Amino acid sequence: MFVISKELVFPPVDLAEPDGLLAIGGDLSTERLLLAYRSGIFPWYEGTHVLWWSPDPRFVLFPEELKVSKSMHQLLRKSAFSFSINQAFSEVINNCKSISRKDQTGTWITDEMKEAYIRLHQLGHAHSAEVWEGKELVGGLYGIRMGKCFFGESMFSKVSNASKYAFISYVQALLLAGIKLIDCQVYTEHLESLGARMIDRKDFIGLIDQWA
Repeated sequence: MFVISKELVFPPVDLAEPDGLLAIGGDLSTERLLLAYRSGIFPWYEGTHVLWWSPDPRFVLFPEELKVSKSMHQLLRKSAFSFSINQAFSEVINNCKSISRKDQTGTWITDEMKEAYIRLHQLGHAHSAEVWEGKELVGGLYGIRMGKCFFGESMFSKVSNASKYAFISYVQALLLAGIKLIDCQVYTEHLESLGARMIDRKDFIGLIDQWA
């Protein structure tokens, strides 16, 4: 594992540990975060230190491979929720930060992370998708959009199917907008059911070089 100084540089991703851990340290400046995503790297806090990761294989979704179950098709047809984009970024990240998750204590979304991504949103790099029941925000997600790539960061759900509804609706919108690749970072059964799959890191880096 490498220690990052103030210099705006990352080590090559093929030097990452087997679990994907590449480096520790540095800051969450806009420039460093954008460089990280362009390099196939993402931040994840553990304790008081920011850790930089580049797992191999990488969990991704190609938008045209999105899987929508019959039950979700029905919810979408009925417009069971209202859907919006970039209408409540701060609320979405606050919910992702505070929502309780199965088998997880605490959160990796620190106050520093939240502030950094709100800055990215204000600069047009970070985006959110929201689903609503009336005026109540009940689900959503956020991430970084670069070129034809979207790098997903986190999602939340307060009611059944809300995060799936947000994800499916947003992927469909991204597909129409010409997005070619959605980075899901690490495996979850939830996203696998929606069509995400593993690819080699070298292939992932090649796609970012082409599309980001």
